[in-house]
Amino acid sequence: MSTNLQAPSSEDLRSTPSRSSSVRLGHTPSPLQSHRQSFTETLRGHPPSPRATRQPSLSQAQLQDLLNNPPTNGASDPRFVGRDWQTIGVGELCRAADIRWVEFDSGIEDATNLLINSGAHVLLVRHQKDEQAAYATYDYRDLTQYLLFATGQLQPDEEHFPIFTSLAKKAQAGHMIPLRDAKSLGNKEPFMTLPSTANLTHAIEVFGGGVHRIVIVEEGTDNVIGILSQLRLVRFLWENGRSFPTLDPLYSQTIKELGIGSQQTISINGDRALKEALTLMNHEGLTSLAVVDNESCVVGNISNVDVKLLTKSSSAPLLDNTCIHFISVILSTRGMNDGKDSFPVFHINPYSTLAHTVAKLVATKAHRMWVTDSPSPSISASPSPSTPHSLSQPSVAHPPSHQASLPQSNPPFLPLGSTPSVSASALPGAQAGRLAGVVSLTDILNLFARASGLHPTDPDERRRQRRRSSSSSMVRGSGESVRSSSVSSLKR
Repeated sequence: MSTNLQAPSSEDLRSTPSRSSSVRLGHTPSPLQSHRQSFTETLRGHPPSPRATRQPSLSQAQLQDLLNNPPTNGASDPRFVGRDWQTIGVGELCRAADIRWVEFDSGIEDATNLLINSGAHVLLVRHQKDEQAAYATYDYRDLTQYLLFATGQLQPDEEHFPIFTSLAKKAQAGHMIPLRDAKSLGNKEPFMTLPSTANLTHAIEVFGGGVHRIVIVEEGTDNVIGILSQLRLVRFLWENGRSFPTLDPLYSQTIKELGIGSQQTISINGDRALKEALTLMNHEGLTSLAVVDNESCVVGNISNVDVKLLTKSSSAPLLDNTCIHFISVILSTRGMNDGKDSFPVFHINPYSTLAHTVAKLVATKAHRMWVTDSPSPSISASPSPSTPHSLSQPSVAHPPSHQASLPQSNPPFLPLGSTPSVSASALPGAQAGRLAGVVSLTDILNLFARASGLHPTDPDERRRQRRRSSSSSMVRGSGESVRSSSVSSLKR
């Protein structure tokens, strides 16, 4: 015996559950249902939401105090409670897990892949794999310079023309370019070492003079045991600040009161091409650059670390697009990686406290904060640059065919057409204010050193030396005057 299974008809679905009843309720309107209430009428007469009358949990004064004196993340490290920070050894702040090795004979592509995929900010360079001694470093500034060379943005002077030509021929022939040759393009970061037994006073004096990292070695040997960076030291002093009474009172003072930072800044208009920004950073020896609109208001930031988004050959067109477009790519990529929207928290104002400034630097892992001449919003994270879809995608000229090959890596990358191009003039830059100065990790550590009776090198002199070194490098920008056409140098 077979059974026929049939789907219920629309008539069945409209009928009542009781098939024996001949009355169809759907055709017998109730007096109470003769008028269907609108959504507005449904809400009319309902009590208001308690949120409308709820008092804020913090007063404006309390909120401002929280912004000026933000809490640290977690408790102080018990190993350092009650100790004078000046007696702590640099080796106590190092971790062997941070060390990433590469050899001079390694290919530039392999080194770049390791730099990006490991999440490290620097690789230590040695001669042989069985060595534990480092002789140089490879970081994102080196990558930026090689990227500019590979895309034809840098040209050699007469003295170094043969070396440059030889390197270009290797790249065009598809031969591996060893890291040794790539490093010959220039070296911006001084290579500094300290024994693990050296006190933090030695490190803070070096950092306060403008050096960004120190390689820590075993006492009496060249064997590397770790790397100490400016950011790690600032984070350590911030998280354990209450244990160090010499430094703790400084955090409640404002940037203006402390007189730190530089009022001479270098920026680039957001409508300029990305390749001009990278060339400028390389020429001036900068690790990051403020991006401003037509009113000199800060709308973004580009750092050397961001070049990891340019290491695929498919990303080469980004170099000819605008800086604003690249900022939108950076923020979109961060959003995909973090699973949430990303906002550029990169500015403070002269009345921001040192605690507020350091908390931002530590939270964002940035090396500097741009100082604007108007207060930041009460919620310090400024909105990301708007990307109105009504703006059309401009045509992009691809780099010349004679370029050297780019190091191939696998960073997350958005296709060029996935993010609309935005003009700097269309951005609400006034939210951040006009660019008035910059406060870096170097400035903060220089302050700490001087407050402790030390005598660090003048960081401004170090900056001038770095720029002179960059300007006298074997390579220079291919543009006639990138600085004059795209840079706003503010001296106030």
